Amino acid sequence: MMQEVVFGEVTWGQIFFLMGWVVGAMLLGKLLQLLLNSLGKAKRFESRPWVGVAFSSFSRPVPFLFLTIGLRYGLAVLHFSESVGDVVSDCFSVLFTVAVSFFVYSMVDVIDFAITHITKKTPTTMDDMMAPMVRKSLRVVVVILGLVQVAQILSDKPITSIIAGLGVGGLAVALAAQETIKNFFGSLVIFADKPFELGERITVGGHDGTIEEVGFRSTRLRTLDGHLVTMPNGELANQMIQNIGKRPYIKRVMNVTITYDTPPEKVQEALDILRDILDNHEGMKEDFPPRVFFNDFKASALNILAIYWYHPPAYWDFLAHAEWVNMELLRRYNEAGIEFAFPTQTLYVNGLEGHVEDIRA
Repeated sequence: MMQEVVFGEVTWGQIFFLMGWVVGAMLLGKLLQLLLNSLGKAKRFESRPWVGVAFSSFSRPVPFLFLTIGLRYGLAVLHFSESVGDVVSDCFSVLFTVAVSFFVYSMVDVIDFAITHITKKTPTTMDDMMAPMVRKSLRVVVVILGLVQVAQILSDKPITSIIAGLGVGGLAVALAAQETIKNFFGSLVIFADKPFELGERITVGGHDGTIEEVGFRSTRLRTLDGHLVTMPNGELANQMIQNIGKRPYIKRVMNVTITYDTPPEKVQEALDILRDILDNHEGMKEDFPPRVFFNDFKASALNILAIYWYHPPAYWDFLAHAEWVNMELLRRYNEAGIEFAFPTQTLYVNGLEGHVEDIRA
């Protein structure tokens, strides 16, 4: 019985054998992936979440790895010429390298989870900024090493020659990417100096907002009106940064103005009322007592200066307390008959009769 031949010496039976290996390996890899995912979600691992992350990370490259194995054993039954066989061997080596790199790339998630779990227990959020950078760095290293291995397979040159070539090429890239390198070292300066942490409010370069992310190249700041500002780390490291999130208190300066026709005893009463309101107020510490003084004669009013400090620096609580102070001051001044001053101007106009008219505006 004659055997049908296609593509030279490759038979249909061999092609079906290859397809069977590939499809079977893919199905087996998919089933193993589903099994690993289900194991990662098992209740017995709820107290050890890192096990679930490990199973999930390990399961991602499994279908591709089994596809590579299926191709390897499926192609084993085919007979190629020496030149074609070398190409097929190189292609398989590249696929296997990619599969292994994919596996290591996925397992970086386990390291990232461990680092994140540890940094959450520390009081500072600077460690939280390091976790994503470590993850990105490890993945970049894995990709570079994988590409170097692929280059070695395709070029059939020793890895030392490839690394030497990368060194020469890296010098050219470094000259062309000076800003990127500047931003990278700027990020290192930020991590060393620690001028802010994630979630803290800062003002820099005319922007006021909270830190959302610090990367190798840039820092992302969410402004108070909702805009996302991205600032290069090279420039940010050289700017003056005001860290509002690290202030120990919120200071309020009040200028209370009363009318010029207020008699001295009423001015003293106004001082006493304001001192009584601020005495031992909410958010006060003994080291920061409130200060109230009749400090100035302004153009249209007598000025009472009041300064107090609110602890801790919770902004919305501070505003609620400031509202209470204002309402209490308004109520007690009205009860005492003390009038608040408003901007006025007195004009003296000589009339035709020679008398003087007093006009207030």
